[in-house]
Amino acid sequence: MFNKKIVERHVSVDANLPDSIHPVLKRIYASRNVKCIDDIDYSLSSLVSFEKLSSINSAVTLLQEMLKLKKRILVVADFDTDGATSCALAIRGLTAMGAKDITYIVPNRFEHGYGLSCEIVKVALEYEPDLIITVDNGISSVNGVEYARNQGVSVLITDHHLPGNELPNANVIINPQLIDDEFPSKNLAGVGVIFYILLALRSKLKEIGWFEKNNIVFPNLANFLDLVALGTVADLVPLDKNNRTMVAHGLKLMRKNKSKVGITALLRQAGRQLENLTASDLGYAVAPRLNAAGRLTDMSLGIECLLTDNVEDAIKFAERLNKINLERRVIQNNMEKQALSILSEYVENVSAEVPDGICIYNSDWHQGVVGILASKIKDTFNRPVVIFAKDDEKVLKGSARSISGLHIKDVFDEIARLHPDLILAFGGHAMAAGLTIKKSRFVEFSNVFNQMVKKNISTEDMEDICLTDGELSNSDFSMSLVQAISDAGPWGQSFPEPLFLGKFKVLDRYIVGKNHLKLKLQLVNDNTTLDAIAFNKNDKDWPPNQDNIISTYRLGINDFQGHHQIQLLIEHIELH
Repeated sequence: MFNKKIVERHVSVDANLPDSIHPVLKRIYASRNVKCIDDIDYSLSSLVSFEKLSSINSAVTLLQEMLKLKKRILVVADFDTDGATSCALAIRGLTAMGAKDITYIVPNRFEHGYGLSCEIVKVALEYEPDLIITVDNGISSVNGVEYARNQGVSVLITDHHLPGNELPNANVIINPQLIDDEFPSKNLAGVGVIFYILLALRSKLKEIGWFEKNNIVFPNLANFLDLVALGTVADLVPLDKNNRTMVAHGLKLMRKNKSKVGITALLRQAGRQLENLTASDLGYAVAPRLNAAGRLTDMSLGIECLLTDNVEDAIKFAERLNKINLERRVIQNNMEKQALSILSEYVENVSAEVPDGICIYNSDWHQGVVGILASKIKDTFNRPVVIFAKDDEKVLKGSARSISGLHIKDVFDEIARLHPDLILAFGGHAMAAGLTIKKSRFVEFSNVFNQMVKKNISTEDMEDICLTDGELSNSDFSMSLVQAISDAGPWGQSFPEPLFLGKFKVLDRYIVGKNHLKLKLQLVNDNTTLDAIAFNKNDKDWPPNQDNIISTYRLGINDFQGHHQIQLLIEHIELH
């Protein structure tokens, strides 16, 4: 069972929405700061203009020159899904605009490290590029950019990570996170940044008659929004209005089977139905399969899957990625058991005081999987977590995950300022970051990290709170509301899918599929019965003769043999 502090979401605005919208959905929108119909207008014309990105004209001028002179362009990607989609989009988009000599490389996390490091620049120079474009990386690559520039190579950085105190000396930097950047949607993923650059470049090329002069079909960039949607959802950036608009159109392409054949192959490999696709399917089904390549082997496999237009090749890529992902799951499960063993005193003793900031290390752990493990431990203890693995005999590489209320990169900034030689390198977002430290200073770092977290976080932030959208009336359990919520997406990070609270009588319960708890529930004060399922939960700890529960759940549809009926997707259960 799961003991959480259940809190109903605060309705933050008085939403001025049409009467045609279901009253429950109006309440949901109001709690997510939707003020008017414009906030849920997902037409492409509502996207923020690319003109608001600082230095965008300089980036366009640089790219225009490269296309005109038929220069060699090399894209340097990152080894996660955002990096892979950014790379595929850059190559597809620039090729559609007339680039004749463009290719990519992606760092191997075990050999080259993150970003445009000096090590990956050495590899890049073997391609003799005229221009290096970084996608989803580069904002912290001061030394690598300088090395490339000294070799006569131009560098265009496209990134969305937070900048450090010193910016690289690139020809152009496009990053909405720059201090003086006026782009209002700071939540673009890396793939969103390169999409906006392509929008700006296309506009300029159209203005000068480039496409007509070169007999190039005017590119419809909306057809690339499937890549943008996948990278945006996978990177867990907040789904603000601008991101929701791009994700909504990307999902439409996928549902109509008009997506890139590699994405479709991955969805089918995961057993997802295209017509009922949601943003969560991208995060839970596609992204892990792509990420597995970057974690265990080489993300080039994932990028090739996104670049191919051959259906048979796409299926083969998807099968290989699925196999690698299964290997990743085994490694992850073993690491998770070991981590929970290290933290067993907090698991087994409810009264034990859990550290404010958790740091753990095992010399046998896989460097590519520590990020997933950090997320799992963070979810278990609701604490900021750093998981370390061995980089070499003297250096540890760590992956950090934070909780709401604590900006993890700001914490590392403060540690670096107060203890200048404790962290060798770091970078990242508010909720996720990476770093390296000397192995000999692990204990010292753990103590400092715990102290810094304690200083910057409140007790309330560390409470295990479950936010819900309140209770539904008996009449609200209707297919019309289920469909309205489904149509109201995309739901995701910072715009969560509705989660409701209810009290039920349990009429029946049994295990299906080895580890899923199937329930037959009855509404309180009503004879209405509902099907429900709690994935990855069992009833081994269920006290005898206890048939009343309080549960949080999402509304779903059970489509069995063509028969549609409401099914509650149980998130948490407490015996009542």
